[in-house]
Amino acid sequence: MGVNSSSRQDASLLSDEDVNFDHFQILRNIGKGSFGKVCIVQKRDNGNLFAMKYVSRSACIGRGALGGVLKEVELLASLEHPFLVNLWFSFQDEEDLFMVCDLLAGGDLRYHLNHQVEFSEASVALLVCEIGSALDYLQKQRVVHRDIKPDNILLDEEGHAHLTDFNIATRLPPDGLACSMSGTKPYMAPEVFMCALEEIAGYSYPVDWWSLGVVAYEMRSGMRPFVVHSSTPLVDVKNLLNTQPHFPRTWSDNFIDLLGKLLNVHPGARISSQRELQQTKLLRGTNFERILAKQTNPLFKPSKDHLNCDPSLELEEMIIETKPLHKKKKRLAKQRSIHRDNQNASQDQLSALDSQLLKEFLVYNRFKEQKRKAMEKKETEWQQELDQAMASSEVDGLAVGRSESVPARLATISEGQPENAPANGNTHASNNGAKSVSKQADNLDYIDRTPSPKPSI
Repeated sequence: MGVNSSSRQDASLLSDEDVNFDHFQILRNIGKGSFGKVCIVQKRDNGNLFAMKYVSRSACIGRGALGGVLKEVELLASLEHPFLVNLWFSFQDEEDLFMVCDLLAGGDLRYHLNHQVEFSEASVALLVCEIGSALDYLQKQRVVHRDIKPDNILLDEEGHAHLTDFNIATRLPPDGLACSMSGTKPYMAPEVFMCALEEIAGYSYPVDWWSLGVVAYEMRSGMRPFVVHSSTPLVDVKNLLNTQPHFPRTWSDNFIDLLGKLLNVHPGARISSQRELQQTKLLRGTNFERILAKQTNPLFKPSKDHLNCDPSLELEEMIIETKPLHKKKKRLAKQRSIHRDNQNASQDQLSALDSQLLKEFLVYNRFKEQKRKAMEKKETEWQQELDQAMASSEVDGLAVGRSESVPARLATISEGQPENAPANGNTHASNNGAKSVSKQADNLDYIDRTPSPKPSI
């Protein structure tokens, strides 16, 4: 997956030591959000490159966004897919919350659209298949992303698309609906606005497929199908989205058919699964197994001569930022020294807040999780082998017992002796034989299959 692959294994990261900021070398800033930034980092012990997203704790608390960040980390820790930007580590310090993810060096789709890249129908169709595969996976995990847009679609070095930013994503209960007005207005589905206007009870997974249709239209034409702005009233937006978008005559009928089914105003009639995507005229016969394995080469490949991001972000971090990341170690050492020397009420209050954050923020290590799952799989396989061996042993023993008893009974009957009488008429010998067999049975090894009691946690 770009520079980093979610299938990668690294023995050096399987130790019990928790990963923290000191384990990474900061290389350069490549992205910026409302109160978070993204930089390229290198793991010091093995040289692997990652993208590190860091969010100011004080900004999170001040804007009431802490809950969203905590939920995003928990959600990402439960997901893994070739066309998602997967989480590898999460941790925090006194200033920031950190999420270390796959590094996608091709930049986001918005960057390339702003540079007037012309995407062919084939390029758009492949991106729809790749992001559609990710959406199909998310739906099976009961996750609605709710913010599909060019800014949140990253390309790797080969041009494959990956979905990122799960800050407003939510996991639905079985057969449940979402009801909050979340997303970016020009990419939001009609039913989201209808829910906000209290015309319907809620919305579900098809909202992401509508957004994908808007992105596909924008990739091909350079503009969105509907002129919607953040200030456009909800009623006007709802009415506008119910009109038929304009499809240029130069576009193929099959491509228009695909977009028309993604931009269907009725959620029930809209494409909202990979299976339905495969049934369209344009994508019928497409091998989605090859797409999932990234064996289909994108026609558009991002430049490898330079970083595909705004170069001013690095200058801003070095010149304007009041708490630059590359000076964090020295800054925190000073703060910790002051904290030890000044134990006043405000410091006690801050410590209480820190304790709450430490309790709620998930410290995650995907390598450890992979190791744990691998051990669980081995234990399950061992137990299955043991069960099969025990079952086979019981069947063999039963078969041997039957094969020995039938001839003996026939011989006894032919000699005119009762079936239950000893063969030589000697009851004492029979009893001695039984004792002998009992003695041998006492000497047999056995396997205790009773599960051991689990230690209390």
